[in-house]
Amino acid sequence: MAGVSTAMTYAEFAAREAHAVSDAYEELAVSVARDRDLIARLDTLPPAKRQPNLLFAAVRFLGGPVTSAAAFREFVLAHWAAVEAEMLTRATQTNEVGRCALLLPVLAELKQPLALLEIGASAGLNLFPDRYSYRYGDHRLGAGEPVLDCALTGREPPRRRPEVVWRAGLDLAPRDITNPDDVRWLESLIWPEHAHRRERLRAAAEMVRRDPPLLVTGDLVDDLPALAERAPEDATLVVFHTSVLYQVPAGRRASFLSLVRDLPGHWISVENPTVLDYGTLPNPPGETLFNVLALDGRPLAWCRPHGQGMSWFGSAQT
Repeated sequence: MAGVSTAMTYAEFAAREAHAVSDAYEELAVSVARDRDLIARLDTLPPAKRQPNLLFAAVRFLGGPVTSAAAFREFVLAHWAAVEAEMLTRATQTNEVGRCALLLPVLAELKQPLALLEIGASAGLNLFPDRYSYRYGDHRLGAGEPVLDCALTGREPPRRRPEVVWRAGLDLAPRDITNPDDVRWLESLIWPEHAHRRERLRAAAEMVRRDPPLLVTGDLVDDLPALAERAPEDATLVVFHTSVLYQVPAGRRASFLSLVRDLPGHWISVENPTVLDYGTLPNPPGETLFNVLALDGRPLAWCRPHGQGMSWFGSAQT
């Protein structure tokens, strides 16, 4: 039954994603999972539009409360038409720059210089891994802001940032970092307690405004080859995506995987292990949600969703 499935989605989100990461969202997700009225409304939406992050962000974008389950419920029921409209027209384009810390160990070891092409680029903030600063434990790379902190185990931290000579993003609905409404949506996607992530987003946005990347409106299958052909021939093409494919229907996902494997250069993915078939994986380092970092389909590390940590278990073999 659809209602049971949606309720389970919220319960799992509370236990595996929000627990010990956001008390506010854990409380909201548990409350929604137990609320027949809210589940009934969510079940009128397409399955891909029922996800917790999208609901919570829509309420935040509309100025609603997200730190009290009772106040949240009252707001959603009273303003369901507006909440529904935002959920139907928007997507979870989080554009979390902390994920660049997950990409850096691989990017730094590829043949330089690089041409980066991101699938699901949102506002393109993750197309600048060469310009952010990083801190892996006591090891820091770069002197500027923002600084991306990542707890890295299982390998030595990277010793350099990549050399990027071309960068482009492909998205069904790219966000414009110069548009205040788009920026407000990106901020709404950041969880309530995560002030450091909001500061990071603002610092990254300010930098990207001065030198915006090429962002193309298009489909990850139909429009990828033409965009990839625009990359300079003397650079290593790297197609990458982070927490994107779970939003793509299975058939379309299979078409993308067939396509991206045949492109020149390399393919980096950071996705939920249920989205891509890696065969046998080692046990994750904890019971909370971990994604898998992979290079050209070879799994390398378990990663926390916002880039806050990674546990390395593979060999890149670039």
